[in-house]
Amino acid sequence: MNTQNTFDFAIVGGGIIGLATAYKLQLKYPHTSVVIFEKETEIGKHQTGRNSGVIHSGIYYTPGSYKAKNCKNGREQLVKFAKKHKVPYDACGKIIVATTIEEIPVLESIYQKGKENRTPDICYLSAKEIKEKEPFIDGVKAIFVPSAGIIDYVAVGKKFVELIFQINPKSQLKTNCKVTKVTPINGFKSVSTSQGAFKAKQIIFCAGLQSDRMAKSDKVKTDMQIVGFRGDYYELTPEAQHKINNLVYPVPDINFPFLGVHFTRMINGGIECGPNAVFTFKREGYKRTSFSLKDTWQALTYKGTWKLFAKHWRKGIDEYKRAFSKHLFVKALQKLMPQLEMDDVIACRAGVRAQALAPDGGLIDDFKIEKHEGNIHVLNAPSPAATSCMAIADEIIGHIEQLF
Repeated sequence: MNTQNTFDFAIVGGGIIGLATAYKLQLKYPHTSVVIFEKETEIGKHQTGRNSGVIHSGIYYTPGSYKAKNCKNGREQLVKFAKKHKVPYDACGKIIVATTIEEIPVLESIYQKGKENRTPDICYLSAKEIKEKEPFIDGVKAIFVPSAGIIDYVAVGKKFVELIFQINPKSQLKTNCKVTKVTPINGFKSVSTSQGAFKAKQIIFCAGLQSDRMAKSDKVKTDMQIVGFRGDYYELTPEAQHKINNLVYPVPDINFPFLGVHFTRMINGGIECGPNAVFTFKREGYKRTSFSLKDTWQALTYKGTWKLFAKHWRKGIDEYKRAFSKHLFVKALQKLMPQLEMDDVIACRAGVRAQALAPDGGLIDDFKIEKHEGNIHVLNAPSPAATSCMAIADEIIGHIEQLF
């Protein structure tokens, strides 16, 4: 095998977690070589480039969880990184709005979590104060979260790659390069790809929507499976963009791990609305009619999927109706903004979230990282993984140090 194809570290997956891990490895071990394998033609084509672009504050998460700790740490690192390397971002703040008296207890429980998680400078807003921040939003009470913000995560990923090459020009990013098999050989791992064979001492799998399949190919026994949830986005027309100043979220359904359709000012301009969350018949399918026989068969022959459907069938039907009805989508947004008109929004894009599902139908809410025969697998990295990417990379490096 060509020595040019031999590296110290191999990262499978060129999303924000894989790239942050590669960057942190290169920073800590500048003389080691790192190769990143990305099956698409460029980085960030899936979850990294198809999310809301929000820098999350960590207010929602169970105190003491991986999510809570890594989100706070990750946000601080991300903002510092963006400042230092001139990646555009804006800590514009967001409001979480209760539109009815019935939602106030859940809002107050979120506030208490925020206090326990030491989310900076959160405070309540009255109905009048909501109007002062967002004149078109109607609510009875809200939480203002000043540390939330917006950023372009693909731009962050590109900056990671640029800095990796500056530190060590021998490191490489292999795009259009799909990993098919990993085999241990003489203290190394042989990596078979669509661009030939490579060798690495250590492999870190950050495969997102394909994480369970990569784990299975590495003979990892897992108690979960990835199920995709598509999220559709609309955007405000240029004439309606004045109706939102920054970020506006509803009080979420505490039984569901999604935050509800919301309004997001984007770092590159414009206002997006969404996403919803519907079971998808294709893991990397971004149209309402996208279908993959392999993905559908795998999802529908997994008992956890049916147990999830049984638990949340009413919610699932509501989400599906809304996915195919602009009227119902806008109606959900009108809870927050009664003055929103049907013509104010137009369909724009979609993303698919990789959600780890347990056999009992439980949605695995926290980050999940496992070691297997010297390899590391990031099995579950749902939101706020992008915000937390540098903190998750630190966790992964901690695992590597334990292995060696």
